[in-house]
Amino acid sequence: MEQLVYYTLLYDLYGSLLTSKQQNYFEDYYFHNLSLSELASKYQVSRNAIHLQLKDTITKLENYEEKLHLFLKTKQLENIIKAISDETIKEKLQKIIDL
Repeated sequence: MEQLVYYTLLYDLYGSLLTSKQQNYFEDYYFHNLSLSELASKYQVSRNAIHLQLKDTITKLENYEEKLHLFLKTKQLENIIKAISDETIKEKLQKIIDL
């Protein structure tokens, strides 16, 4: 479960860097809960092709994070924001993160 959340957060950060096919497969599998068989039928490819594409997509998302660290930086900023007592500053910083 924790890994699923992590992958979806990485997708939120880096999904636009993926191909449209990778985006479709990822969204259908992780967001719409379609099985590999359902995806294979929907896209007229083998289950193995879907599996390999999803595996490649996860690898790409992890590589992007390894190089750019946007997920890590966002978590660090959220922790700093929690420690700030000035609500106006907190709101302004949170708006920057939410862009």
